[in-house]
Amino acid sequence: MKRTITAAAATAALAGLVLSGCAGQPAESAEEGPVTLTVSVWNYEQTPEFTALFDAFEAEYPDITIEPVDILAEDYAEKLTTMLSGGDTTDVLTMKNVTDYSRYANRGQLLDVSDTVDGLDTENIAGLDPYELDGAYYAVPYRQDFWLLYYNKGLFDAAGLDYPDHITWDEYAELATALTDDSVSPKVFGSYQHTWRSVTQATAAAQTGGDLLSGDYSFMADQYDLFLELQQAGSALDYATAKSQQISYRTMFETGQAAMLPMGSWYIAGIKAAIDGGTSTVDWGVAPLPQIESGDETVTFGSPTAFAINKNSAHQAAATKFIEFAAGEQGAAAIAAIGVVPAYNSDTVAAAFTALPTDDLSITTFSEPKTVALEMPVSEITSDVSTILDEEHDLVMVGETSVGDGIAAMDDRVTNEVLG
Repeated sequence: MKRTITAAAATAALAGLVLSGCAGQPAESAEEGPVTLTVSVWNYEQTPEFTALFDAFEAEYPDITIEPVDILAEDYAEKLTTMLSGGDTTDVLTMKNVTDYSRYANRGQLLDVSDTVDGLDTENIAGLDPYELDGAYYAVPYRQDFWLLYYNKGLFDAAGLDYPDHITWDEYAELATALTDDSVSPKVFGSYQHTWRSVTQATAAAQTGGDLLSGDYSFMADQYDLFLELQQAGSALDYATAKSQQISYRTMFETGQAAMLPMGSWYIAGIKAAIDGGTSTVDWGVAPLPQIESGDETVTFGSPTAFAINKNSAHQAAATKFIEFAAGEQGAAAIAAIGVVPAYNSDTVAAAFTALPTDDLSITTFSEPKTVALEMPVSEITSDVSTILDEEHDLVMVGETSVGDGIAAMDDRVTNEVLG
């Protein structure tokens, strides 16, 4: 169906409709007549899970129409923070990560949905724990992702290389070098590491046992060295270019410009949609995220994605219906059908998940046991620490500071500005 996409800036005009009501309860009684429910999203046209979920919800609740508030993915956190600070009334807010969630919840900008959580089948919902703050919940997860390695089978085949089956990071670097091709235009890079700091920092924390809130970040050094060496050798697109030009990881992989891509499981839906829509012909597969040392254990990281209700929403009853639907079996089946890993799990949902390539390595990557560390711990200091780590990460990756000096700055700033 055709759905109106609202510019995020337009919602600011509705500021000031602050509603009263008890925590955890809708501020208004059941509404009569049609309701238009606004939901913040990012890159709506390129994120098929939103369309799948909204269509399924509207089919179940024909009196409620979803109106997406579309925000550029790279600007999402900053834009949503500005919107909420200005009293924006967008009804449902997508919590892209738990770092931002903790910020908004601790500022009192989200509705307490503990009563809603109590009524859900929580035993079958993964990723709920990070949203518990002082005994209350202010969001409910609908998606539970983990990071893995996407690879271009065609480029591996052309180079005569085995697929990256349970490889180490050193082997990843060797493959990236071997797969890089400067003779074609555009150049093919053996690997692409996106600009998010989690690619480096959360990977290192998960696989070394490091603590991202500790004020001691020496565990990151080897991962930074590896990724910087890859871009200095020309085997990965340099960070400064990727950041300044807002390069999409999807473009890099779907056009064959990157042979390997560490990325979250949510991208399965994206690449499936690109192939189904005829915008990409890449022959792809997934493998476990590379490890520090070879062995049987796979350690990765991930994060749930959730929906929260804006405390200023004028349609809290309808918003509650939406998050209940999204977190339950019907919503889970809708997004599983397009390749998104839902938070809710059941036999029905598992049967709906058909987007994964059928080769043995891809299937094994999903089915084998793995340790999934939380991408960023949740606490009252998460937001402040995350800001510092983001800033210092940029400086290291663009070469303005060395790895050693950058890590020393992280240690010093977090210890003195946050922990001290």
